[in-house]
Amino acid sequence: MITLSNISKTFNKNQATAVLALSNVSLTINNKDYLVIVGSNGSGKSTLLNAIAGSFLVDEGSIVIDGNDVTKLQDYERAKWLSRVFQNPLQGTAPELSIIDNFRLAALRTQSKSITIGTSTNFINTIKDNIAILDMGLENKINQPVGSLSGGQRQALTLLMSVMDNSKILLLDEPTAALDPKSAATVMHTAQTLITQLQLTAILVTHNLKEATQYGNRIIQMQEGTIIKDVNATQKIQLQSTDVFGWF
Repeated sequence: MITLSNISKTFNKNQATAVLALSNVSLTINNKDYLVIVGSNGSGKSTLLNAIAGSFLVDEGSIVIDGNDVTKLQDYERAKWLSRVFQNPLQGTAPELSIIDNFRLAALRTQSKSITIGTSTNFINTIKDNIAILDMGLENKINQPVGSLSGGQRQALTLLMSVMDNSKILLLDEPTAALDPKSAATVMHTAQTLITQLQLTAILVTHNLKEATQYGNRIIQMQEGTIIKDVNATQKIQLQSTDVFGWF
């Protein structure tokens, strides 16, 4: 599904402040894999996710998604394959718009633009049913501005919106880092449900060691822009949070 071949990235190249963020990284993520990426601050885990998303172009190497070489494509050109949930709950929604209007925008992300999309009763009822799985009561508040909601509520809605357009890959960039424990649990449980039901390929970047061991079928550890551990599904089942803590 995703193949990275010898990718490297240096920020502020040829300057005194140059940072080698990724160094000759090669990685294959198979279809329906749920990969967890851990590492200390500055290890390159979010940079690796950004490289896949197309937030910047790599200096060297190649990136192939679903058989397509996307190395030179910008992030919006990769949107047909990728959905993303950011660390900051405020990034995934338009605060001045209502919940239903945010879902209408999400429905247009990779489709031909039409003023009729999202206006039917069937669309509204489907969105209400989807929101109801969050058990937050938001299905009864679809006309409420998103800006009036809590960060946890916004992040949960962002997760639902991210998978509306049949993309095959879900990128989760520390999605619970800014949330309280209850909201974090809701977001991660919902993500697991969606990944399983929609048979998505997923990548989770996290500092949360409990999440790292509880979710996913594979885990890698990054350090100084390289992958230093790659734990497969059989080995991961045996991992405890204390084991991962011992890596650092």
